[in-house]
Amino acid sequence: MTYAGTQRQRSEERRVSPVFWVLLAVLGTSSWAVWTGYGENARFGVFLFVVSGWVVSLCLHEYAHARTALHGGDLTVGAKGYLTLNPLKYANTLLSVILPVVFVILGGIGLPGGAVFIERHRISGRWKHSLISAAGPLVNLALAVALLLPIGAGWLDSAPPTFVVALAFLAMLQVTATVLNLIPVPGFDGYGIIEPWLSLKARRAVEPFAPFGMLALFALLWQTPLGDWFWKLVYRVMELLDVSPSLAAIGYHAFRFWEG
Repeated sequence: MTYAGTQRQRSEERRVSPVFWVLLAVLGTSSWAVWTGYGENARFGVFLFVVSGWVVSLCLHEYAHARTALHGGDLTVGAKGYLTLNPLKYANTLLSVILPVVFVILGGIGLPGGAVFIERHRISGRWKHSLISAAGPLVNLALAVALLLPIGAGWLDSAPPTFVVALAFLAMLQVTATVLNLIPVPGFDGYGIIEPWLSLKARRAVEPFAPFGMLALFALLWQTPLGDWFWKLVYRVMELLDVSPSLAAIGYHAFRFWEG
């Protein structure tokens, strides 16, 4: 392939997907609808706003993993479509998009995705491997701060209350995703951060349990005091930015438009 052909191919691999533009359009339209109170059912607008915003954040989370891997040495992420921000290009759409949305609907919790396939053997250096895993949750943290700051700073005091609570709920999802992702359990980015620093013996000992790490953690969150500690930490992060968790709770109620 010629140099010009290679450059053209790289440009196409990194072109933002129309699917992502549609997601942004839904996010923009629904945010306008919530702000103005347009439509007979304002709570349905909150639902669309939160779901579209959450899926956009999932795309950015996975893009961060892929982009960091690209600079780390895995040049195959472009050909796989990971740099286009298209959620349908992920190795497992169920784990990265559908299941996280279901968890938001059922429990108001931001389940982390994690289905971009990084060819780790192409990347050398433990720091690079750790940074690739950390890139996703760092995006969620940045989004959480960006969403919470205007509320906590009082910049939205004159904004429509429905918009504020919807934004608070979306921000809380980013906080939960950040906290969950940083837990060092197999299946989460937190384990990916520390894994390069573990001995080969330790990694092999953990490997048989890796497929069950996520299920085990969520069972603990729902059935043990670990769940209370988790939510206390999430609420504490919100309070550090002067945002009351009660706003997110009201936003979650508005999000569930099918309830009375």
